Amino acid sequence: MKNFKLHSIIFFLSAFIFNSCTETYPLLTNTYEEALVVETTITNELKNQEIKLVKTAKFEDESYLPESGAEVYITDNSGHRYDFEDQSDRYVSTVAFQAAPGIQYQLHINTKDGRSFESSAETLTPINPMQSVTAEIETIDTERGVTIRARSFDPDNKSKFYRYEYEETYKVVTPKWVDTKAILNANGGVIFVPNSPDTKVCYGSKKSSTLLLTDTNGLSEDKINYLVRFISDQDYIITTRYSILVRQYVENLAAYNYYSTLKKMSGNENILSPKQPGIVLGNIRSIKNSGDKIIGYFDVASVSTERIYFNYADLFYGEVAPPYYTDCKEFCYAEIPFNPDPCTHVPPFVDDIALKKVTYFLTGSQFTFWVNSPCGDCTTIASNIKPAFWID
Repeated sequence: MKNFKLHSIIFFLSAFIFNSCTETYPLLTNTYEEALVVETTITNELKNQEIKLVKTAKFEDESYLPESGAEVYITDNSGHRYDFEDQSDRYVSTVAFQAAPGIQYQLHINTKDGRSFESSAETLTPINPMQSVTAEIETIDTERGVTIRARSFDPDNKSKFYRYEYEETYKVVTPKWVDTKAILNANGGVIFVPNSPDTKVCYGSKKSSTLLLTDTNGLSEDKINYLVRFISDQDYIITTRYSILVRQYVENLAAYNYYSTLKKMSGNENILSPKQPGIVLGNIRSIKNSGDKIIGYFDVASVSTERIYFNYADLFYGEVAPPYYTDCKEFCYAEIPFNPDPCTHVPPFVDDIALKKVTYFLTGSQFTFWVNSPCGDCTTIASNIKPAFWID
């Protein structure tokens, strides 16, 4: 453990020194100890529960490797066993089940190379549904925007420790879409073809990637009014219509302390990354060899979810919508060389069309305009598949 921390310190000092130089040096891991990384929260939702199981990565690695071929299952003190099957980078339960109050659950992992791990026995935390999720205009540190707040109240004062996640989805409408676009033919020349209407409206989606924690321990009331998300009023994701799904987990003290420590160590990095700057001890251990390392926490927590929608025009009535994702200024060149301004004669951007950096389109018999590609084709930044849950 001390050697691992020392290596981390050396890495960060080296990064500081190298960043102060004019020449870039590749940073490589001098020593590397492989460990399993477990990410899972078993909840009281009736569903196929999931367990993410990967290997730690070296600092210079661009991706991580899943731990495939392991035997993964959960047992409870009522004699039930729930098996999980390998599905790429995660294991999914073969049957749907939900954590029930008063039952003890334990995670078991047997890897294909003979390592075995098990968690401590965990019980479901108190069930305390959120009362509401709201979107309101507020100014925070001089910045105006939309706050997404989760509110809940436990009259029994038993919940105390909370963790939040969110998934946001937003409608993207291309501001410069027209029914004609330019593509390259087989000879590398520019030709104009009908533009698909499927490139006009898209849906973007993002998930929270940092730990969102709060507690009421030491307060007279177990009442929550937590700021889950702040969105600037100049952020394009709220330009048209926006939706957010908020999940509230009630944690026990041990799990809350684990996540709090992990948050402090990870800083602004993605807390779900297996590239950790140190090892945070969780509630899972090796049962064969103490030298086999595992990182993570087997979490059994009650969950409450709520989804809300809002339109920009509803909150910011009469105000100009935020600027688009990128500059959508129209540039043009005259098909007739002597045609006067306002069009400036520029050569066709054949290479940029091939790389899908720009979109050409016709607006009459004389001029061909082009814009940055997302301005005329939203599929370059989002999906044109409407989510099943989406309500207009």
